[in-house]
Amino acid sequence: MRMGAVPHPAFCCFSNSLYNPTAFGCKSLKSTFRLPQRQLIPRTTPQRTFASTPFLLNWLAPKRGHNSKNRKGKPRMRTGGSTKGTTVVWGDYGLRMRDHDRRISAKQLQIGADVIKQRLRGQRYRLYTRVCANIGVYTSGNEVRMGKGKGSFDYWAARVAVSRILFELKGDLHEQIVRDAFRLAGNKLPGLYEFVRKGDPPVMGITKVEAGTTLEEMQRPRLKLPMDVTAGRIPATTPP
Repeated sequence: MRMGAVPHPAFCCFSNSLYNPTAFGCKSLKSTFRLPQRQLIPRTTPQRTFASTPFLLNWLAPKRGHNSKNRKGKPRMRTGGSTKGTTVVWGDYGLRMRDHDRRISAKQLQIGADVIKQRLRGQRYRLYTRVCANIGVYTSGNEVRMGKGKGSFDYWAARVAVSRILFELKGDLHEQIVRDAFRLAGNKLPGLYEFVRKGDPPVMGITKVEAGTTLEEMQRPRLKLPMDVTAGRIPATTPP
């Protein structure tokens, strides 16, 4: 179209409609390209504000993750007469350490649990874990000179004290089958272990609090004997 020419009326209507959406009956350009609104689905089940069932956490790694370097430390030895963690609580049978305290890695604990599950495949049972790997172990590479920090993170481990229950099992199983499963798991784990039942006496240190041995007697301070009695117990180096 040359300058000064009068445009055709139809062309004017079409050209105006490109910039004026109301020419074709549209109210506005925003209403033409409006996205569909999301429909809210009503909740069918009421939300529980309180639940007694705990969340399933990973027992082979802490929830907080790796944030600070743990010291090597030692397993806690209860010297005040506590027998916590030495008896079966939730299950019917348990696996208890009996030689001395040590640090067990998360991989070794996982292998022990897998061995129990493999032996009891097809049975109806429930396995409880009484320890958790929440201690970080840090190592340096081979042929690294001394100094320059603690090292980098390697794996998670658990400090297991002596006479501590590691696994508990509950179910309609024969005792001999459970014994065999715990025996296989104890062979995979470091240390010596024993089979315990629900109701067995607790252990204080390495001493079982059973018939004839009471908790009060073990907590009582030792009696100091006279010098002549203690000296009489010392063997003579020369014959009389």
